[in-house]
Amino acid sequence: MPLRLAILSFWHVHARDYAREATTHPGTEIVAVWDEDPVRGSDWASGLGADFHQDLAGLLARDDVDAVVVTAPTTAHLPVITAAAAAGKHVFTEKVLAPTYGECEQLVAAAEKSGTVLMLSLPRLYEGYTAAILELLAEGALGRITAVRVRLAHDGALGDGWLPEHFYDPAGTAGGALIDLGCHPMYLARLFLGQLPESVSASFGHVTGRAVDDNAVAVLRCADGALGVVEAGFAAARSPFSIELHGTGGSALFGTPEPRLLVNTTGDWTERAVPPRSGTPFEHFVRHIAEGTRPEENLALGLDLTRLMEAATTGSTV
Repeated sequence: MPLRLAILSFWHVHARDYAREATTHPGTEIVAVWDEDPVRGSDWASGLGADFHQDLAGLLARDDVDAVVVTAPTTAHLPVITAAAAAGKHVFTEKVLAPTYGECEQLVAAAEKSGTVLMLSLPRLYEGYTAAILELLAEGALGRITAVRVRLAHDGALGDGWLPEHFYDPAGTAGGALIDLGCHPMYLARLFLGQLPESVSASFGHVTGRAVDDNAVAVLRCADGALGVVEAGFAAARSPFSIELHGTGGSALFGTPEPRLLVNTTGDWTERAVPPRSGTPFEHFVRHIAEGTRPEENLALGLDLTRLMEAATTGSTV
């Protein structure tokens, strides 16, 4: 029997991507939809051939819903995911898990209490370049890491913009470019630094005049002197995704701009092979449920992600 899914809100821009993936995955099917916007939710449910529920509790009471995809507003994650976990539903959700670390702890505890899988969509964790870089670091080829820089930006806020207007509403998003798109460079920087930074500082730009940042830089400072730089933006027309790692023994670059991993430990740049990705986050989620395992690395990185984002946006300590 396939894993029976419900999608909880089409607020997030990636909700349609997960709907498409769940529809085409041989082991899953979408049976129900709930949305805080009834018109939007009803339209999507009709297109997917699924039942629409205006009442979240009613949907979660269904015996034929095994798991949910939570793509509701970021600030609604706590009540929505808590309710899903209490109903015994496995949860796949967009990053960040919640705007505050305290809320994240509550959500992890709720999933543990119900024995359900809770997993975040951290797609770059499963990419081949991430695996190749982690292997490089494990070998010690770059020596002691002194600096990591990761940049990810797009043009979603330029001109008419392709991001929906509600992405600029702090009441639903809890922030702008940094807490949304910046999640990817943030969790990668944390991963490559190999430690949780002791402090974070951030600068926020408002290039297009929205209520939330559309241009941001965060600096992560580690106890051993290593630094991480995280850059994100909604107002860059041609910015390539890029990674830099520098250490006492060498440097590595990826995506500047070609998707190649270049390493220099001798004075010459050489290319290192990048394996294919290990699967999409959704595919890993389905596998964890089937195998009865928990995405421990994913959750640990997700918790650190919120700790760093909270520190960056509030100026608090990590």
